[in-house]
Amino acid sequence: MNSWDAGLAGLLVGTMGVSLLSNALVLLCLLHSADIRRQAPALFTLNLTCGNLLCTVLNMPLTLAGVVAQRQPAGDRLCRLAAFLDTFLATNSMLSMAALSIDRWVAVVFPLSYRAKMRLRDAALMVAYTWLHALAFPAAALALSWLGFHQLYASCTLCSRRPDERLRFAVFTGAFHALSFLLSFVVLCCTYLKVLKVARFHCKRIDVITMQTLVLLVDIHPSVRERCLEEQRRRRQRATKKISTFIGTFLVCFAPYVITRLVELSSSVPIGSHWGVLSKCLAYSKAASDPFVYSLLRYQYRKSCKEILNRLLHRRSLHSSGLVGDSHSQNILPVSE
Repeated sequence: MNSWDAGLAGLLVGTMGVSLLSNALVLLCLLHSADIRRQAPALFTLNLTCGNLLCTVLNMPLTLAGVVAQRQPAGDRLCRLAAFLDTFLATNSMLSMAALSIDRWVAVVFPLSYRAKMRLRDAALMVAYTWLHALAFPAAALALSWLGFHQLYASCTLCSRRPDERLRFAVFTGAFHALSFLLSFVVLCCTYLKVLKVARFHCKRIDVITMQTLVLLVDIHPSVRERCLEEQRRRRQRATKKISTFIGTFLVCFAPYVITRLVELSSSVPIGSHWGVLSKCLAYSKAASDPFVYSLLRYQYRKSCKEILNRLLHRRSLHSSGLVGDSHSQNILPVSE
């Protein structure tokens, strides 16, 4: 194993560690907080988190073994199962992000009727659709024997070893990425850009009201006026930054792998094995970034984390004080005798 392989293996190990801890923390927050569970987005977050954990526990270790051993890391049956899960979980992750973007679009565009339009039942139907959509392609690939170990990515995924099926496999791969990656990307762009447009419109209305108020308050100190205007600019920048993060992480993590899969169909363009594994690692890194992008940086999740930490520290302090009390009583008893 050369330095490139060692670096890729280290990247995989780091991604696995961050993904496992962060997604487990999101799951703990969902279990701990009833307020989070009552909201419709909790179902989308739960679906995304469980998928990320499955990918971390099952697919990433096999890819790591493939990188280290430079060969198929498991038997054919296990590798086909891992390839089925890899295709299903990647599609489910993309569609879950699209579902979260639709939820936020409804919340911003229809704030007064959001609870009527996005109930838990509606969210459950959307999650059921993502599962059916995500299951369709790996089921078809399993029936056509297009699941196995792919040396270029050192992982069990979609692949075809028969030259006479190259055209059919190319059409299948193109349709798969069009109805998973491209569809989710279009939904993300349409919904979040609409959210940004509505948010900027509301900011402009607030700016007009604020400026009218500041004009009327002629005796207001200039520093107060500057702070108000600065807060308005920060509000606009926060909205733009959040939406850029949602769309940017999706592209950075998934686009290199999808483009590599499509370029791979053309035999005239050579692809290095290290780039293939690196693009796969970038796709895996989405499982590590999702908890921070969609959950842990939000106020409700941060509050739930603090409550969990305080409860653990409180139990530990009670346990330690109980031990101290016991030892103190044991020291006193002989003296009293």
